[in-house]
Amino acid sequence: MASIIESVITWGFACFYGSLVAIRTLFRIIIHPVNSLTVKRRDTAPKCLNDPSLGDHRYLRTKELKIHYVANGDTNKPLMLLVHGFPEFWYSWRYQMKEFSNDYRVVAIDMRGYGDSDKPSGIAPYTIDYLTGDLRDAIPALGYSSCVLVAHDWGAAVAWQFAMEYPVLVDKLIIMNGPHPKRMQKLIQSSRKQFFMSWYMFFFQLPYLPEFVLSMSDYNGIKAMFHGRGVGLRNRDNITADDLEAFKHNCQREGALTAMINYYRAALRYTPKLKSAVITSPTLLIWGEEDTALDIALTEGLEKYVHDINVKLIPGASHWVQQDQPELVNEAMYDFLQG
Repeated sequence: MASIIESVITWGFACFYGSLVAIRTLFRIIIHPVNSLTVKRRDTAPKCLNDPSLGDHRYLRTKELKIHYVANGDTNKPLMLLVHGFPEFWYSWRYQMKEFSNDYRVVAIDMRGYGDSDKPSGIAPYTIDYLTGDLRDAIPALGYSSCVLVAHDWGAAVAWQFAMEYPVLVDKLIIMNGPHPKRMQKLIQSSRKQFFMSWYMFFFQLPYLPEFVLSMSDYNGIKAMFHGRGVGLRNRDNITADDLEAFKHNCQREGALTAMINYYRAALRYTPKLKSAVITSPTLLIWGEEDTALDIALTEGLEKYVHDINVKLIPGASHWVQQDQPELVNEAMYDFLQG
């Protein structure tokens, strides 16, 4: 009975937010019909994605699928595994990949559904169990028995769960603007602010409309996420026009945008059973203070879930903290990794 009530509430909010977005979208099409429906073809990857200083493009195979990654640094060094969020891909770690390659084998993956990695069809393949399974299989496929795990946004949601389930595989955990799942659950239940900040999660439950809205006006929805006045970077120059082309190119791949949004659809339709075990790996939480999607209150009260937790707040940084303030983020990472 409880699951039926939750489903009714979820779809009620989904339809409500969908109606608001649909009205606004229709108005934009009426006012600017040509601009709204124009999409540039991007058959060739931007040159910035083939910058050799960032690393080598490679592939690994897990039990489920093929995963693309970019690696920098010698294979005889410890593994630093970088896991991106939505709507990013490996390239969102460009400011960290060169910085840490002297001390680590830095590997930035494209999660399933993103970039050059496989894109399973349907919603069920994007549940948290599949996503943590990808990391579990990727580490030995890269030739390692454990790693320093660094993750942001959706990658952070996966990394929290992964550290609970596979602590032996995580030497140290670095999370960026991604809430611990139990802390997020409690805050949404008790805070109207975070509940309404998460409106897009309900909107993304709808079929077709989210993909159309994000792709219209030549993927202006993707540009707005990074350069928009509210959610966008505070230091916009850190995502150049070429960088935006890279993110748009990533979203334009066949099936990619639907796969990316299916993370959200799976999260509300296949609710995971949260592990009761606390995280034992030493953990650093880096948080951009000006995140408009996640309440800064999510950085509080984590001691009950993580044995060894350090929290570093980054002023003048948005949700996209590792791209917004890379120098401060890298400095915090160095301090944590060097003990």
